[in-house]
Amino acid sequence: MSEGKEWVRACALAQVPSANKVIRVQAAGRDLCLANVAGTLHVLDDVCPHRQGPLHEGWIEEGQVVCPWHGWAFDPGTGVCTNAQGRVEVFTVKVEGPDVLIQISEQL
Repeated sequence: MSEGKEWVRACALAQVPSANKVIRVQAAGRDLCLANVAGTLHVLDDVCPHRQGPLHEGWIEEGQVVCPWHGWAFDPGTGVCTNAQGRVEVFTVKVEGPDVLIQISEQL
């Protein structure tokens, strides 16, 4: 385990969206966006930095998570906005048994 980080449950594996879909999950008191990009799971902060749009209401286009409000697109691995200046936090994800876990800072 990385210093200052812990693994927390984001959702059950059975709740993971189908390929190229996104859903909202909650972990450590935060709303997060769980994206299944072509079978690879990614977890990002759910709030777009542009106008606080809910990323979990968006979609995946060309491997990017797209905000439903103004079309800002985020690389799900880095959180970098690919068509404007911005970034969202991303979390390391792992599947352990029946659960999807994310690694977060203990301070959250």
